[in-house]
Amino acid sequence: MSTPAPPEASEGTGPAPSNAEAAPTSTSDNSTAARIGAWVVLFGTAVTLVGLSWDIQWHDDVGPDTFFTLPHLLLYSGSALAGFASLAMVLITTSAQRAGRPVPRMGGTPIRVFGSNLTAPLGYMVAGAGAASFLLYGLLDLEWHSIYGFDAVLNTPSHVALFLSIWVTMIGSVMVFASHRDQLWGRIGIVLAIPILITFAPFPTNALYNLQLPVDPTIVGIVLFGPLLLILGAAVLARPGAAVAIAASLGAMQVILWWFSPWAAHTYASAIGLPLRDGLTGRPPALPAIMPMFMIVAALAVEGLFWLVRTRGYDAKKIVLVAGAVAGVIVAVTFPLQLNLTHASSHITIGEVALIAILGIPLGLLAGFLGGRFTSMLLTPVAEEVR
Repeated sequence: MSTPAPPEASEGTGPAPSNAEAAPTSTSDNSTAARIGAWVVLFGTAVTLVGLSWDIQWHDDVGPDTFFTLPHLLLYSGSALAGFASLAMVLITTSAQRAGRPVPRMGGTPIRVFGSNLTAPLGYMVAGAGAASFLLYGLLDLEWHSIYGFDAVLNTPSHVALFLSIWVTMIGSVMVFASHRDQLWGRIGIVLAIPILITFAPFPTNALYNLQLPVDPTIVGIVLFGPLLLILGAAVLARPGAAVAIAASLGAMQVILWWFSPWAAHTYASAIGLPLRDGLTGRPPALPAIMPMFMIVAALAVEGLFWLVRTRGYDAKKIVLVAGAVAGVIVAVTFPLQLNLTHASSHITIGEVALIAILGIPLGLLAGFLGGRFTSMLLTPVAEEVR
């Protein structure tokens, strides 16, 4: 695993792809195209997240639904934006390769795809594949609703497939900015992309609601993915304060969505003449209320442990596991408290809190292990040219 060290320490030359003749280069591409492509993909994922928060709030506060509501259109437009931006970056890279020009790192390792007819930066390939599958599964969702009617649950096959597709696009966005971590704008992008993924990552666990589990699957997803992504972002950035910056960014997003989601749902309902449901007083906005608002505590713990690696020479492989376990327990203990504070009808017992806290240990260890592994993958030297 790559330690929380300056990014320059992890740069180098890795093995060339089997389908490409490669030559190393030392830095990522800082061109205007590289920056525009990265930020448009990130903006697309942000639009999708806002659309999802609005859509969930619409179901909770209003109810009547069609496939072509404004929240749905926002959801799909965000994914389409990320997809078209990824396609543009693939075409730019392919054009450079076919013209015989060196293809610098711009969104990740350039790889040959579709019978070597296209040269695709890895991050954009992942983001674009997720966006394309999201639009395809959108047709499945339309067909599902045309057969079974419109529903307000998240664990239908079409919804879970859509969640997984958005997940892939958001992962691609993180990969794109990680490949530009040597640039200030790349590091800022990571600070924004990681919280978006932290917010969305637990949603695919809705597929597990059909099983009789002792703990809410969404809570399991929050306890696992929150610490994992926090550690991943802090280790990739490899700078003091990185974890705190990510947690602060997550908190800012929570505040914005907390205000926006009910406002958008109520304003839209008023505009089309639909009444609100009865008994909405005191109900928090659905999606922002499940964003871990005490992540800053876990971030401070991660900062302290990574400080030991930087200044005392502690083994990063061991520290990252400890960081995962500590962050996992912190999130596991504070999230039930958060639910009791924000939901008047939530009465999580001491026994349930204890069970979740105990689960936080293995989930946190898994988060630390996977965070370290994924960090190694992102920090593997990928500065290559495809000829």
